[in-house]
Amino acid sequence: MRTAISTIDGNDWLDPVWRAGAEAWATERLAAHGTPVTGPFEQTRVRPWSVSLRVPTTRGVHWFKANTHGCRYEAALASALAWWAPSEVLVPVAVDADRGWLLTADAGQILRETAPTLDDWARMLAAYGALQRVLTERADEMVALGVPDLRPERLPAQLAGLLDDPAVRADLGEQRLAAVSAVAPAYADWCAELAADGLAPSLQHDDLHDGNVFVNGRFFDWGDASVAHPFGTLLVTLSSAGHTFGLRPGAPELLRLRDAYLADWPGDPAALRHSATLACRVTRVSRALSWRRSLDRSSLPLDDDVRTAPAEWLGELTEADVI
Repeated sequence: MRTAISTIDGNDWLDPVWRAGAEAWATERLAAHGTPVTGPFEQTRVRPWSVSLRVPTTRGVHWFKANTHGCRYEAALASALAWWAPSEVLVPVAVDADRGWLLTADAGQILRETAPTLDDWARMLAAYGALQRVLTERADEMVALGVPDLRPERLPAQLAGLLDDPAVRADLGEQRLAAVSAVAPAYADWCAELAADGLAPSLQHDDLHDGNVFVNGRFFDWGDASVAHPFGTLLVTLSSAGHTFGLRPGAPELLRLRDAYLADWPGDPAALRHSATLACRVTRVSRALSWRRSLDRSSLPLDDDVRTAPAEWLGELTEADVI
């Protein structure tokens, strides 16, 4: 297993030379596993941060994924997770950690394709919490693989770095920049309180929703993940559930999802709920950092709503809590 990610310039998804190299690599890796390719590769999804290719083989459809520079650690992380928790994650057929390339077999339907209920979301959250508890002892190993270290005690400095970024400052604008800057001292206090709650850091997915887990319960898509307070995972999950089911922040249904996630964590329930609120609050900075990483050295043009995403997440620091 590799212990570091090298720094190679970003991929050019539209470059025929790059595409030929990616197809050759996937074809060779599949052949080595006794799975010949039977037809042309099909580009099914292309984003500034990743591209996916559908690969027909003698053993069914496989998928190739490449990440941009800032998210390349997903390949090494996916490979490690296959060893640490093979029954809970999508296990890759092959990876190239240096280039951020992943090759996987088709794993069937994702949860979103089954019109999941709130009960299904609750089970997903409980299962992800169980995985996080298994992975707490792997935090340092994940950081060594290149997974961003966003433990609470590191976040105030990360916020300061974002506020010093000229692009982020411009996208925030004078009024929002002043408002977010004014929150910075309180933000440091929130992070210090969260760091002292006794819960070990783990794998914070940072984009967990019903589109990133299969019906069989296996989790995937680690391009936004970090080593952080585990409860930060709730930020995107509850926001996504609120959008899916038409629920306002703090709705009883969303609190039920929170409680389903927290049910098996050790500690006083009231203290756990407080940590969940703090974690969702401070993880807005993690989301800003995730977007900035994903857009680093992108080879595709960026729409304004994508380009300004880091600033938009920072702007939410002045808004009400999700839970």
